Amino acid sequence: MNVLSAFFKLVRWPNLLFIALTQILFRFFILRFVFMNGPSGNESDQLSLLLFYLIVCASVFIAAGGYIINDYFDVNIDLVNKPSKLIIDRYIKRRWAIVFHIIFSFAGFVISCYVGYKLRNIYIPVFNLLSIVGLWFYSTTFKKKLLIGNVVISLLTAWVILVLTVSEHKFPVTPHDIYWRRLLKLSFMYAGFAFIISLVREVIKDMEDIRGDIKYGCKTMPIVWGLQVSKVFVAVWIIVMIGSVTALQFYVIQLGWWLSALYSLLAIIIPLLYVLRKLYAAHTKKDFHRLSTVVKLIMLSGILSMIFF
Repeated sequence: MNVLSAFFKLVRWPNLLFIALTQILFRFFILRFVFMNGPSGNESDQLSLLLFYLIVCASVFIAAGGYIINDYFDVNIDLVNKPSKLIIDRYIKRRWAIVFHIIFSFAGFVISCYVGYKLRNIYIPVFNLLSIVGLWFYSTTFKKKLLIGNVVISLLTAWVILVLTVSEHKFPVTPHDIYWRRLLKLSFMYAGFAFIISLVREVIKDMEDIRGDIKYGCKTMPIVWGLQVSKVFVAVWIIVMIGSVTALQFYVIQLGWWLSALYSLLAIIIPLLYVLRKLYAAHTKKDFHRLSTVVKLIMLSGILSMIFF
């Protein structure tokens, strides 16, 4: 592996593409649906294409910086959990990892400040700055604590969607603004899905990495509560998700969106049932890695469902 390919693995380029894809689909399908008959007659009420792509860049840069600093502080644990995938110290020196983290995080924040200035919206730079700080403390402290790290990452995953909703926030918002209310409903539906599926995957990954986490004093859920209780925790959230998605399909079918309902059944509900069924039989690192991969594909399927709008 050369340095360039190692760098792209370090920043998790498939995950960065996933972030960009999520925001692009939300912009061109959800926002277009929300403002279809709006006053601007456009897919967005106030977010221009330039500002939108700048938000995407900021999100990608902040995430890249987060992945780098996470691997920086995880070198010893990764030597146990995934030695073949170790990048820092093997291909990229630690001091360069810190430099790259600073560059990406700073660039993401500066872009956020510019977008916030153009939109007169303080929330975008403030919450993106909190994301940078949250990723730092996740890497240094939170990920070793019971549930805190899982919740932080899940909230940041939801923020990938909510940042676009926040960018459409105008002052004042009247109680009769049907477009804003419609946007909030769809935003929190997808953000809620992203939060729960991310939480499920994070706990499964903790089960997968339990060996290295124990060695270096981490207090993750599988270590503190045990594998069986952690499996119950994951199963409860999967059942909540299956119930929510299934209930939503009854509303979708009333609109005549049969293809959307079929897609949700085949690409989301059935795979979730598969994870639920395989969860209790999972014991090895390979078992949990397979489940984590399936959950990631379910997350992709959920985001791709935006095209039905």
